[in-house]
Order: sequence, then structure tokens, then C-alpha cells
Amino acid sequence: MAVPDYQSLMLPLLKYAGDGEEHKIRNAIEHLAEELRLSEEERRELLPSGQQAVFNNRIGWACTYLKKAGLLDSGRKGYFSITQRGLYVLKENPASIDVNFLKQYKEFNAFYNRDKPTLIDKSEIPKIERKKDLDPEEFLEIAYQELHNELVSEVISIIKKCSASFFESLVVDILTKMGYGGSRADAGKAVGRSHDGGIDGIIKEDRLGLDVIYIQAKRWEGTVPRPEIQKFAGALIGKKAKKGVFITTSTFSREAIEYANFTGNIVLINGETLARLMIEYDVGVSKVKSYDVKKIDTDYFDNGLK
Repeated sequence: MAVPDYQSLMLPLLKYAGDGEEHKIRNAIEHLAEELRLSEEERRELLPSGQQAVFNNRIGWACTYLKKAGLLDSGRKGYFSITQRGLYVLKENPASIDVNFLKQYKEFNAFYNRDKPTLIDKSEIPKIERKKDLDPEEFLEIAYQELHNELVSEVISIIKKCSASFFESLVVDILTKMGYGGSRADAGKAVGRSHDGGIDGIIKEDRLGLDVIYIQAKRWEGTVPRPEIQKFAGALIGKKAKKGVFITTSTFSREAIEYANFTGNIVLINGETLARLMIEYDVGVSKVKSYDVKKIDTDYFDNGLK
């Protein structure tokens, strides 16, 4: 089965707390995962950021919404317990609990309908589906990933339209931003000036120049085949070079990738990887908006809680 959405987890979570005891959120996660018979793969499924399990995140949001409606309470960090209102709801034996159910409570409406700035202009993310199973954090992460992927496609498209000399300059920029090549001037002299025996340039691996990396940078329309990597490998041998990087605007064939892995000293960077590196190191892109997502620091309030 798929991981239940956060609204579907509200009633199971409230029932779990129905014994009136204080419960640790971690224990609730484990108990409900067992109760719902989630597989190991489903338990380990991560949010787009890769920093938290989807199921854990959805339990957390279910707990937050139930607290905002006054059905659960939290006396200390990482714990929760049911309230009298929550016990009353369980006695009513509802078929389910969701956002619409919680709207009967004014405390919840004050939280849910409070004035707040829109996190993301939804017109900017036309492809994302607004499903009810996405909690706010998931929606934000997926929206970010959608925008990021669209930017990657745009970067790849514009790179392919650039001249060969500009592409060589772009390669210099991204390598120096990543910490290779020493200064920008040094790297610019090294890359795009050699074109010797299958080598487009030589760049320092570190600022001290203790080792060097040989570069092959090619704009390519189709898939780069294995023979091109073999030629590059031969050129490295001719130079007695230890390391090489083959950068292209296109993709590599499976045989090319296998051969590069076999050599053990050639790194392949395809168009998508190059675009993602450019975005990560701010080459050819600029920041338009930035959002800080913050959470309550419960440690700060520990001594003040009644």
C-alpha cells in the first residue's frame, strides 16, 4: 500500500493516544507503521529533500493539526497526549478525521485561516498537482523540486545554443567555482588552449597545483559513444595523466559509462549534471526568491511550560 496522507493518519493517531497516557512521537510512528503494515520500503521513502521519511513527516503534520484543533496536547518536546476534547471525539466514533472535520473548532480555524503570505506563486508551478495528501512541507519541497527541474532543462537548452568558445569559458567558470584551477585567470589559460591529442585543457586539482586534471569539453547533439571515451583514455595514457574529466552537453551511452568506470580515472559529466552543478554553484543563474522555513524551538520554552 502507499504511505497514507497526513489527513488519513489523524484518526489512527488520535486512537493511539486514546489511552490517556503521554506518548513519544517516535513510538507512535513505529506503532502506526506496524498497524498499517507498511513495508520497509514505504517506511524509508524520503521527501524530495532526502532529509526526512515521508511517513514520519506526515505523522508530524497530523499531530500538529490535531493539536491546533485541541484534540491533542504537548507538554514537552517530542511527546503528546489526548485532551478531553479528543476523548469526546473518540466516543463519537467518527469514520474519519480530516481538515474539514477540524474546522468545527474555532482554535483550528484561527490557525488554518490566519493571514499569511503565500509561500509560492502557484502560477509558477503549473505542473504540480494540489492533492490533499500533500502536507504543507511536502508541497513546498515538491514545488521547489519542480522549479529546479524546469531550470535544469532551461540551462541545458541555452548551453547547447552557445558558441564553442563560450562553452569552454563556462567549463572554466564551473570548475573554478568548485575549487579547481587555482585562480580564474590560471584556469582560463589552462582550459580551451591545449587541444593536443584529444585534450582540451589542463586544470589544477587544487590551488597549490599539486596535481592536475585533463579536460575534454564537447558540445554534442547525440549520445556520446564509447569510442570517444576510449580516445580520451588513450590521450590520458599518452600524457601519463592520472585523472580526466569528460564534459558534454549531451548524454553518454551505457557502453561509454561502463568503459569510464572500467578505467577508474575518468569522470563523465553529462548535460544534466553540468546544469545542476551550474545551479548549485551559481554559474549562469541568479537567486530570485528565498524562503526560510522555521519551526518552534521547544527547548527554549521548556522552563516556561506549565
